[in-house]
Amino acid sequence: MILYLDMMAGIAGDMFLGAMVDLGVPVDWLKKKLSVVLDGFDLRTEIVFRHHLRAVNLYVDVTDHVTHRHYTHIRQMIESADLPEPVRANALTAFQHIARAEAHIHGKDIETVHFHEIGGIDSLVDIIGSFLALDYLGVDQVAATPVPLGSGTITCAHGTIPVPVPATVAILKGLEVTGSDAKTEIVTPTGAAIVATLAPQFGAMPDMQIEKVGYGAGKRDTGASVPNLLRLVLGAPCVAAVKNCGENILSDQVYVLYTNVDDMSPESLGFVMDLLMDKGALDVSFTPAFMKKNRPATRIEVICREKQHQALAAVLLSETTTIGVRYHLCDRMILRREPVVVETSLGKIAAKKITDPDGQARIMPEYDDCKRIAREHELPFYQVYERILAESNPLDRQTGRL
Repeated sequence: MILYLDMMAGIAGDMFLGAMVDLGVPVDWLKKKLSVVLDGFDLRTEIVFRHHLRAVNLYVDVTDHVTHRHYTHIRQMIESADLPEPVRANALTAFQHIARAEAHIHGKDIETVHFHEIGGIDSLVDIIGSFLALDYLGVDQVAATPVPLGSGTITCAHGTIPVPVPATVAILKGLEVTGSDAKTEIVTPTGAAIVATLAPQFGAMPDMQIEKVGYGAGKRDTGASVPNLLRLVLGAPCVAAVKNCGENILSDQVYVLYTNVDDMSPESLGFVMDLLMDKGALDVSFTPAFMKKNRPATRIEVICREKQHQALAAVLLSETTTIGVRYHLCDRMILRREPVVVETSLGKIAAKKITDPDGQARIMPEYDDCKRIAREHELPFYQVYERILAESNPLDRQTGRL
């Protein structure tokens, strides 16, 4: 799924999480998942209207009022928590962005830096809850408007400081920003850390079929001409440019990049594959090949959207030993699919529901959830996968089909 961040009035952690609730993430589910990491909080929401636009205003009611926590303590909390691996990795990355910014600003070592307001339970809930919500909705691609910044000053634990605050500016280094007519802070360090971790593609809304729109409300009067809202648009990838080749077969266009390398170790190639996937590749594959003088080599093939092909070609040219990358636009046919959550005897599992050309549906469990279940139950991965596959795809007793 694609998530588009329309940051017309900036972004804060509670705005992002409120918009995710508006997209359909259950508040009770969030509280349950967060309770394995944190205590001393409650979540509640209310519906508000800003410029006649309906939005979700999310509140984190805190009973644990400790606001100063060291980065090492927060990191240990997240590392030891029972969280899906992508959620854990994103939460750790977000707090690392904040810690590096604070360490640089205050001239301290990252391991000893402590957070003031950002170390409170509400900020922990906002950041970890946001990545849990992304995982729940099956988001695997993010795009965004440039980040708008406010002006003026605010008063915090360090005294009166300029807007955007130093931590926010440091976290947003390397990302696209723009000015606004807001007279106060509209991008918090928490919001900036979420954006920096998602590393979105900045610009216009990508081609997609819009499925849901969610609005999260900010809590202050910004003095801007636009309402203090964050709009999130959720959609299926590239369907706006997809043709129907039958009820359940779609076609679209992708870029295919490929190159051959004959002097890289398998470990180095594995790093390149992970980096390409992190940068937005749809798929990466390695194929054994033989080059001139019968030299054994590896053919690297990358499938991606049009807007990613230059960035991914740059990865191949900078992270491998190749001196050239070939690419072409390719038509393809794909089966209709959608993210689902299925109930199994081993618990809830994220999966894809794939519809075959004849209309028959099949469920394919996600690898990360199967890996997590295998570790939790100390079972071989293949047994977990086959069991979930069998329970999610029961055969019709009369037809023998799914």
